[in-house]
Amino acid sequence: MEIDFTLGQYLLIGILGIVAGIINMMAGGGSNLILPVLMMFGVPADVANGTNRVGVLLQSVSGTHGFHKAGKLPTHDLRGIMVPMMFGGVAGALFASFAPVDILKPLLLLTMLGVAAVVAFKPSLLLHEPGTQPIRVADKPNSRYALFLVGMYGGFVQAAAGFLLLPALAGLLKYDLVRANALKVCCTLGFTAVALAIFVARGQVMWDVGLVLALSSALGARLGVKTAIKLQPETLRKILFAMTLAAVVLAFLK
Repeated sequence: MEIDFTLGQYLLIGILGIVAGIINMMAGGGSNLILPVLMMFGVPADVANGTNRVGVLLQSVSGTHGFHKAGKLPTHDLRGIMVPMMFGGVAGALFASFAPVDILKPLLLLTMLGVAAVVAFKPSLLLHEPGTQPIRVADKPNSRYALFLVGMYGGFVQAAAGFLLLPALAGLLKYDLVRANALKVCCTLGFTAVALAIFVARGQVMWDVGLVLALSSALGARLGVKTAIKLQPETLRKILFAMTLAAVVLAFLK
């Protein structure tokens, strides 16, 4: 599709890409900033959803490498976590790709706002019992259903998927918040890769915007990893909720 972006719009998208990369390494929800803005610029919801994945993919590569280099990425049960999540990602991306555009935009926006609101007002979802050892997925089979559903949500909309991943990894599987955060980024890389392949095959990616998002969000991810190891996300969640609310209202007014 042809949309003529101005230099100012590209610059704004680049700045938001950096901010989104930082936010996603600390907690999640960076796509809450990107998707409404792309739709405000006239990008259809399905194409905005696909284009956003280009940035998310590269920032996830950068973030995963950063956490692994820092020794914070647990890999002993990575396959058990990733398999159900990637199957969910395929299911969610297929639904988003084929859903009618006229219902997809409000569905995306309401989903983003609802997830951000739940996490903003339910901080206990991220609490982790200190001193406990991580639980393998094989030892807690029901966790596969939760991982599949989170992957499905991530494949569908991406925005705020990290806020669902952290409760699953820290709450259900008992990883401490830093390592749960590192696993979250790695899982995002997995279901984003399969989701992006579907959106590319369907012609639902604007590559010029995607490239701006990819470069800027990868830079943001590098910056975010350095602080994610130390920073707690409680204050960030409240700020993110306010930003999400403003962005969604503006998008609906468009």
